[in-house]
Amino acid sequence: MIFIAVTLLTFAIMEGITWLTHRYVMHGFLWYLHEDHHQPTGHFFEKNDAFFLIFAVPSMACIFYGNFGGPLWVAGIGTGVAMYGFAYFIVHEVIIHQRIKWFTKSNSRYIKAIRWAHKMHHKHIGKEDSESFGMLIVAKKYWDKVRQDERIQANGK
Repeated sequence: MIFIAVTLLTFAIMEGITWLTHRYVMHGFLWYLHEDHHQPTGHFFEKNDAFFLIFAVPSMACIFYGNFGGPLWVAGIGTGVAMYGFAYFIVHEVIIHQRIKWFTKSNSRYIKAIRWAHKMHHKHIGKEDSESFGMLIVAKKYWDKVRQDERIQANGK
């Protein structure tokens, strides 16, 4: 039971960690790894993809340690981080940037709001002045934008 609770709590906390990491690390001292994500080179892989390893290595270390001699709650932390990483991959790489062509024609309000938030994040090509650093939780103003777009489309038809 503790494993499941720690896993779910870690998954939830990861949104805040992601926001802080994105805002202060990726748009801070590790900008040189994140820059090609805002200024694409046209290559399938980006330096920005290194952040996968930055999160995956400690996650896997926690899973292994917690399952092979350490306390099981440590494996829960690693599993929660890994689950968030998988959700991040689906949302960021597949749904938003469509680096893999799945879910390309969704009419989900949630997906539209995520895409708006990310679009506003990417309107800035430098490390300063960006907005919307989270991934799964979308600010109210983007939900409002999606509803406004839906009203305009409904009235324009």
